[in-house]
Amino acid sequence: MLYKKDSLQDNKIDPLIQRIEKLKGRNLYFYLQSIEGPSGPRIRVDGKEKINLSSYNYPSIVSHPKIIKAAIKAIRDYGTGPSGVRLLAGTAPIHNKLEAKIAEFNGAEDAVTYSSGYVTNLTAVSTLCGRNDLVIMDKLDHASIIDGCILSGANHKTYLHNDMESLEKILADSKEKYDGKFKLIIVDAVYSMDGDIANLPEICRLAKKYDARVMVDEAHSIGNIGKTGHGIEEHFGMKGSVYIHMGTLSKGIPSIGGYIAGNKDLITYLKHTSRAFIFSASVPQVNIAIAKASLEVIEDEPWRMTRLHHRAEQFRTGLKKMGYDIGYSNTALVPIMIRDEEKTLKLTRLVNDRGLFIMPIIFPAVPKNTDRLRTHVQAGHTEKDISRALYILEKSGKELGILK
Repeated sequence: MLYKKDSLQDNKIDPLIQRIEKLKGRNLYFYLQSIEGPSGPRIRVDGKEKINLSSYNYPSIVSHPKIIKAAIKAIRDYGTGPSGVRLLAGTAPIHNKLEAKIAEFNGAEDAVTYSSGYVTNLTAVSTLCGRNDLVIMDKLDHASIIDGCILSGANHKTYLHNDMESLEKILADSKEKYDGKFKLIIVDAVYSMDGDIANLPEICRLAKKYDARVMVDEAHSIGNIGKTGHGIEEHFGMKGSVYIHMGTLSKGIPSIGGYIAGNKDLITYLKHTSRAFIFSASVPQVNIAIAKASLEVIEDEPWRMTRLHHRAEQFRTGLKKMGYDIGYSNTALVPIMIRDEEKTLKLTRLVNDRGLFIMPIIFPAVPKNTDRLRTHVQAGHTEKDISRALYILEKSGKELGILK
């Protein structure tokens, strides 16, 4: 069937298609590549083995025998899917067991799971907040938080990234208008494009001062920060300070889905009012089993966090020493700031050809002139892996004139 050209095609679709075709023609298009095997420290891409610096598999447990065994057992016990929504016909005993484990892991009373991390933020914010409420976000919060605010109809304001003076100004200016109303501060624990950590102590102090609640998106912090991988409260030694814990089951936890953890009444409310829970099929039991086993492995094998933190420090120190700008990253998520699209794409091509699997992040994923390579260290990377990666990045950066 032939479609007649229209304004959508002319004004939106065609410009993107042309941009992609130009990049492909110059061998500078890197997205949607098929990788072979598990997303571990090393992978095969087009038959070539590479050091994998693009996976969110921070604790390196995607192939853990305990997790694989749990997945196989769940398929045998439950089949391949729930065939229903949780409220009516899609809840299995293992769903309740995972939510109890998530609550325990986060130091909360209860938890609820959803089909993805994106959906979790979208539905939590839009269910809990409305037109008379105020949501305050960090400028670099994840897109799903922003979309949740828009869907909720709540008044939402943005403060400068990790700038506590900017946050307090918004709270102070809003104090009288929103006195007695629900005020929610939402932050990423670890910022997904920059790898730095939210200033939780000061955020919580300001929240208490201005009668606001704190919600933390722990997508990139579970299995990444904290002495035993429990996230931002453990990192700062502030157990019990967060009102709403949001997390994913698809990054440090190598499954699919998302969760909210909090007090029992909050979770009961979400289970009976959030549209993504009521109208969407539940996460398949096999994925629930994988997530539960993953949390157990993280707790049972704390050496993984020790090794991850050592490898990440080795990588960050090496990059800074050779002259790369990594912003304020202090985690295993490390951006290599190039700030020029052309140089970013060319550097990506060189390092990929030389044995690193790294993806470029360019506009519109980030603002123009903040182009970067985004890298992720894993606990399974060896010291030799990191040294090799640093060598390739230095050689390639010098060849392109990015480094001196």
